[in-house]
Amino acid sequence: MKRLPAARLLAYGALAVPLAMLSLPLYVHVPKLYAEHFGLALGTQGLLLLAARSLDALQDPWLGTLGDRARARGIGRRAWLLGGAPLLALATLGLFMPPPWAHAHIALWFMAMLVLVHAALAMVQINYQAEGAELSELATERTRVTAMREGLGLLGVLAGVLLPTWCVTQAGPDAGYGWFAALVAVLLLMATIVTVHLSPPALSWQSPVEHSGHWRAIMRPLGNRRFRHLLLVFVLNGTANAIPATLVLFYVDKVLGESALAPLFLASYFVAGMLAMPLWPWLARRMALHRAWLLGMLTSIAAFAGAAVLGPGDVLPYLIICVVSGCALGADLALPPVLLAASIDSGAAAGHGHGGGAYFGLWALVTKLSLALAAGIALPLLGMFGHDAGHGATFANVSALALLYALLPCVLKGAACLVLMRGDGQPRAATVAWV
Repeated sequence: MKRLPAARLLAYGALAVPLAMLSLPLYVHVPKLYAEHFGLALGTQGLLLLAARSLDALQDPWLGTLGDRARARGIGRRAWLLGGAPLLALATLGLFMPPPWAHAHIALWFMAMLVLVHAALAMVQINYQAEGAELSELATERTRVTAMREGLGLLGVLAGVLLPTWCVTQAGPDAGYGWFAALVAVLLLMATIVTVHLSPPALSWQSPVEHSGHWRAIMRPLGNRRFRHLLLVFVLNGTANAIPATLVLFYVDKVLGESALAPLFLASYFVAGMLAMPLWPWLARRMALHRAWLLGMLTSIAAFAGAAVLGPGDVLPYLIICVVSGCALGADLALPPVLLAASIDSGAAAGHGHGGGAYFGLWALVTKLSLALAAGIALPLLGMFGHDAGHGATFANVSALALLYALLPCVLKGAACLVLMRGDGQPRAATVAWV
């Protein structure tokens, strides 16, 4: 099989930029925006986010299997990208720019826009990621595809860190978030056109159309033992990552007292992740994929635990924590998708289904359940400790915030490490290459 041209891989990765630009503000800026600017209580937000993200997660396996069936009938995954991108652009504008008449019913508007954003995002992301796994059967080429997508995704995340704050500084919360949403919408539509028309062609797929029940098709990948094991590790690790993402702006403001430096901290985290990305495939060539991922998680725990004991003005220690944990981020981005692709191949050989959409749909389900669980736990607890708008900081509520932000994720990530070490069926000899 021929090596995929770099220019066409770049075209495939283009869509990752606006998708990543949206992802961080969606989970970091939106709760703070609606709490402090629109007066939506954190407890209410937590329940609405839990409901919206749970609904979103439940639809993912269905959308993934639907994509597989459509592909088997000759409707490519890129049709889903063309259909989902405009809907996602409109829903993003609605979420970040509620019209004046919606302010009186802000909770209903918040929920409706979340549902639309999540539905459109799932339609695009599941088929986009499944398409990436179907561009080649070679592990080295799949690694190049994943590296291109995740590397450009980190550029998008960095833009998502810096641009919302800059826009709000220039124009205030109302217009500033509107500027950001408009920019994401335009880039999303442009990148979709580039990816759809210039990406490498997907491999032909000879699997027959699935005539069994839809629920059976959705659940078929769970017969794959390696995939089940990866799901458990991923949900524990994903929840550990989602809690700090939800609470980081509150932590920087209330614990460190340095809200103006939040873009610096976030940028240092993601720049470190981008620069360290080549390290993890290099390590995986020498110690196997699952061991390299384990090392990344342990590094993150060692760095992040220190955030629990920081206080006002501890800028340099927290910046070091951001850089070290950011370097460990590369393991979470670069290695699990390659393990997942290998599990899809082994599942197909064992008769557990060939369609990558079904696998990526279930993968997205556990990712979003992790985000829902993080919001459903962390935000109501913050509200209980007096972190709603208008409440002053006390030693008790600041300490509770620090523990929620730092130690709880370390415990969950430690559990993920234990499951990864105890699991069997791992590809001990699997290697990847940064090509």
